[in-house]
Amino acid sequence: MTTTALRKLGASDLEVFPLALGGNVFGWTADETASFAVLDAYAAAGGNFLDSADGYSAWVPGNSGGESETIIGKWAKARGNRDDLVIATKVSQHPDYQGLSAANIKAAADASLRRLDTDRIDLYYTHFDRPEIPVEEIIGALDELVRAGKVRHIAASNISPERLRASLEFSDREGLARYVALQPHYNLVSRDTYEGELQDLASQAGLAAVPYYALASGFLTGKYRPGTTVDSARAAGAAKHLDSERGIRVLTALDEIAGAHDTEVATVALAWLAARPTVAAPIASARTVDQLPALLGVAELELTDEEITRLNQASA
Repeated sequence: MTTTALRKLGASDLEVFPLALGGNVFGWTADETASFAVLDAYAAAGGNFLDSADGYSAWVPGNSGGESETIIGKWAKARGNRDDLVIATKVSQHPDYQGLSAANIKAAADASLRRLDTDRIDLYYTHFDRPEIPVEEIIGALDELVRAGKVRHIAASNISPERLRASLEFSDREGLARYVALQPHYNLVSRDTYEGELQDLASQAGLAAVPYYALASGFLTGKYRPGTTVDSARAAGAAKHLDSERGIRVLTALDEIAGAHDTEVATVALAWLAARPTVAAPIASARTVDQLPALLGVAELELTDEEITRLNQASA
């Protein structure tokens, strides 16, 4: 067990390991046995922050959604460590629980609690905002879950600055549960979706960012190079960055900095993200235990100001 300092998640009372373990692969590219092994190794390193969603992994033939939550719930029960964990999951994408109507949010939360085999969700995200649903209805339903003790804190993913601002203003005005975190798409080769108005608002409102696609579908692990073929379910999404000047510039900078620290390219990419304003913990997933050390290294690696500037310039 390491003594890595946990990070406070925004204005909440949650304290999280500086790497959130992505549960999207559990029940997809990692079966239950492989998932348990990854979860064991993450916990042994001091990890406590698990990220899932009710829709993971409904896209896999034969799956119906909720497989990731079920695996996490079984593992936590088998290990008896539920109270040591911060479990995050999301609502709106399960095939049987689509959208963000009040009735759906409450029914989906109950279904997630059953699959996770727990009495509370530590961090509950709206997965994809539905602008046709008033923020008052969404926040009202989430507040009911908090008051009922089913959810400890609420958060939002894939939301516009305008809708986020309206949500926060409504919570503050009515004294209801308030978002404490955001889950934006954010990494060294995709900075535009978060930096700017959304990041500024998060900073002003005291929200923590927990970025997804932190390694750009694997591109920022360094295993994708010109002329190489990678056997991965995400290969197409990652390889597209090889066609951009920015992608090549970023890889070059990552290689140099990783070499200077005798560490992995992925570790440097995550360390850059972890050092960004508002970011509490990037999310990254591992199919196998062998993939974990490069991710866990973010807890120990501190980049110099010069190295951060180098990466900022390469990824601009």
